[in-house]
Amino acid sequence: MANFNKVILLGNLTRDPQLSYLPSQMAVVDFGLAVNRNWTGQDGQKKQEVCFVDCRAFGKTAENINKYCKKGNPLFIEGRLTFDQWTTQEGQKRSKHRITVMSFQFLPSGGSSGREQDSSPEPEQEFSGNHGSENNAPSGNDDIPF
Repeated sequence: MANFNKVILLGNLTRDPQLSYLPSQMAVVDFGLAVNRNWTGQDGQKKQEVCFVDCRAFGKTAENINKYCKKGNPLFIEGRLTFDQWTTQEGQKRSKHRITVMSFQFLPSGGSSGREQDSSPEPEQEFSGNHGSENNAPSGNDDIPF
């Protein structure tokens, strides 16, 4: 039976990242992410739901998140869902789900609506720039060369 565990989230940090180190000196950062869902109900009222998610990253990923992110910053993360279990000092069993971050992308902050701009080239621009000198077909040719 096949298994697949991948989580993709885009949200805002709910607190400043908290950096610590394992005994092996590997960096670990814990942070919270708030992911909003907006919709209009059947009664026409606008509604909002917020999902708070605990996240953890390791190594260089942890160091970069700690260095460049702070409470309120938007962050795009990809990771996997993990299930943590522990026993409190009082002997009570506790558990929670957490996202283990495998990769992330910084996002521009601000309240601009529409498409966010960044300094990276558009995929079409990059493709046409690299492909144009190699393609000897006349312009206007509807055939797609493979």
